[in-house]
Amino acid sequence: MSSSKKGGGQTPATVAAAKAKVAFTLHPYDVEHGTDNYGAAVADALGVPRERLFKTLVAAVDGELTVGVVPVSGGLDLKALAAAAGGKKAQLADPPVAERATGYVVGGISPLGQRRRLPTVIDDSVSGLDTVLVSAGRRGLQIELAPADLVRLTGAVLAPIARG
Repeated sequence: MSSSKKGGGQTPATVAAAKAKVAFTLHPYDVEHGTDNYGAAVADALGVPRERLFKTLVAAVDGELTVGVVPVSGGLDLKALAAAAGGKKAQLADPPVAERATGYVVGGISPLGQRRRLPTVIDDSVSGLDTVLVSAGRRGLQIELAPADLVRLTGAVLAPIARG
């Protein structure tokens, strides 16, 4: 498969996708970071439905870091994430902890190409989509790929973990 690299920008996420030979498109954007709902602002800037743009959140499930990937149209149900990860309790990780574990800065954490591969749960709404957009590993850049490729590259399980 070929990869489209519109907008340029090599990150560990794009390198991982290219190395796996998955088709992807990069979408650069310009958004103010002072907004209350950053994900919605990104979706609006790119002109994509909020249900197709997913955010990557790092949580501690029974003390073990776990990644939750949910549409920006809602939030992460921590109880559902814990259950999907086989745990009892989850809480969002502190930003410096998430940044150290993934190698990315908050606002640009990608589920792909993380410093160390963390257990990942993606909201099951992704399975109804042709393509999905997630952070490409830095603020101002999203990567669009098939949900099946996202699941395969992250080793994720699908579960209903979005709320709202």
